[in-house]
Amino acid sequence: MKIAVASRSFSKHPVLRAELLERFSDATFNDAGVSLSGEALVAFLDGHDGAITALERLDGPLFDALPRLKLIGKYGVGLDMLDLEAMRSRGVRLGWTGGVNRRSVSELVICMAIALLRHVPKGNLEVRAGGWRQLQGRHLSERTVGIIGCGHIGKDLTLLLKAFGCRVLAHDIRDFSEFYAAHGVEKVGLEDLLAQADVVTLHLPFDATTANILSAERLALMRPDAVLINCARGGLVDEAALKAMLTEGRLAAAGLDVFNGEPPTDRELLNLPNFLATPHIGGSAEEAVLAMGRAAIAGLSQAEIPEAGSEVWRAAGLA
Repeated sequence: MKIAVASRSFSKHPVLRAELLERFSDATFNDAGVSLSGEALVAFLDGHDGAITALERLDGPLFDALPRLKLIGKYGVGLDMLDLEAMRSRGVRLGWTGGVNRRSVSELVICMAIALLRHVPKGNLEVRAGGWRQLQGRHLSERTVGIIGCGHIGKDLTLLLKAFGCRVLAHDIRDFSEFYAAHGVEKVGLEDLLAQADVVTLHLPFDATTANILSAERLALMRPDAVLINCARGGLVDEAALKAMLTEGRLAAAGLDVFNGEPPTDRELLNLPNFLATPHIGGSAEEAVLAMGRAAIAGLSQAEIPEAGSEVWRAAGLA
């Protein structure tokens, strides 16, 4: 079986390369280190039985152009780049494991929350510019944190927040009542969560139902001393409205690891002293990269057609 690895980070990881070659000796890697899409992606995958992909978009036209390609191992947990219906209808099997990078993302959220509550970005800018004044911030401890989307990452984040004595609010369209009861999480509506939380953090997939879920109108519900964090997917937040709120003091601070367009180009937003930006590193801790890569390799042997009602179907927001 010939396997193609489209993912750049997997391809350059010596441990993952070696472990894949132990199982599939005839593997092709993206050694050029280029982002593959459209015709270039089709050309790279041509002549292969399976592939390991990350952020590459796989849809019906691609599978039609590659009738031999019947197996995908997903590197990473996001499913928004995969057309699951196209895979199901064409008999393409998918190996995917949810939540393998949850601790990596959860720790970045905690990092951002503490940094923004303590004015770390602003203080860093002032010291670099020659200033020296003490900025009075706030503890994360005992704060109210609202989690929008309480799947694998939301649940893991809850455990970390409870160690800080935080009150945790959660909003999710799925029923996690047993988890909420076991860990003292308060289930609330989205608008109530936004109005009450000191820190709001997003953990949703990006699809038609979640696009711009934090619109200008919903952002306006947040308290002026609140902090917003998005380490999930770009496209969930109205970035223009967010910039206006941060500039006008209607929101204390925000941290984004993901953007509507990557890399981001809005220099006004990026240069705000109460804004923290990172380059989509939520799942990029060394431990998470290994876990995601090994899950993708295992997925090649354990893959199944993504049928309606399956776990992967639900995780993608299709059921």
